[in-house]
Amino acid sequence: MEMLEKGSALLKDGERIDDIGFGNFRLIQDPKEFCYGIDSVLLADFVSKRAGVSLDTVVDMGTGTGVIPLILCHKTDVKRVIGVELQESAYDKAVRNSLLNCTKDRVNFVLGDVNDVEFGWGSELKEKADAVVSNPPYFKAGGGIKSEVSAKAAARHETTATLEDFMKCAAYLLKARGELFMVHRPSRLVDICCFGRLAGLETKEIRMISPTSDEIPNIILVKLIKGGGSELKILPPIAVYDTKGNYTSDILNIYEKI
Repeated sequence: MEMLEKGSALLKDGERIDDIGFGNFRLIQDPKEFCYGIDSVLLADFVSKRAGVSLDTVVDMGTGTGVIPLILCHKTDVKRVIGVELQESAYDKAVRNSLLNCTKDRVNFVLGDVNDVEFGWGSELKEKADAVVSNPPYFKAGGGIKSEVSAKAAARHETTATLEDFMKCAAYLLKARGELFMVHRPSRLVDICCFGRLAGLETKEIRMISPTSDEIPNIILVKLIKGGGSELKILPPIAVYDTKGNYTSDILNIYEKI
């Protein structure tokens, strides 16, 4: 009852509270705006399984309403997660989500632009992050199918920052040998590798995600290391659904259902 009353007190008009399926964590979302999907879950799980560094300080670039920091708190022993968000409406929800889930001792949020990292919000975080995670906009400006809601468009299109900008920001934040974890579309893989290398981040691991085992991948998970060598590892692919339309055992494992 106390948790319900606390959640209701934090809600604003048009919002809802969803169980995210990890621990007792819940998330305030507005269905009219961008809501998190499986890509955020895949990314957080990828970090939990493939991180080769101690997760003392992690920065989530483009955190949205803060779901990735919450899942990281559940799946890892991360000590501090800093979520950076440009949209005020999403940032406001992220702050309230931290209050809702009592994670202020591990999770903080910053209202900021990845392009302002050096002289703004990130000036004190230069080369302090063990890992950076990001679920950035997938489509170049003018590409893809734009939503009528500007918040959704900004979440999926490079309206304020490009993929190259995200790479430069990550490189600024990461310690030597620090790791960047990113979820994106396979069509942008060449850009990820090229922009990453230009920023001093070497692509080290790639995992392909497809809707079913007989379909081409539509999601990629990528790990880059600051100052890493040129060797690349392709991890086993994951299919989301089986032939009956049910989640595969890999996905059920990620959602901790088996």
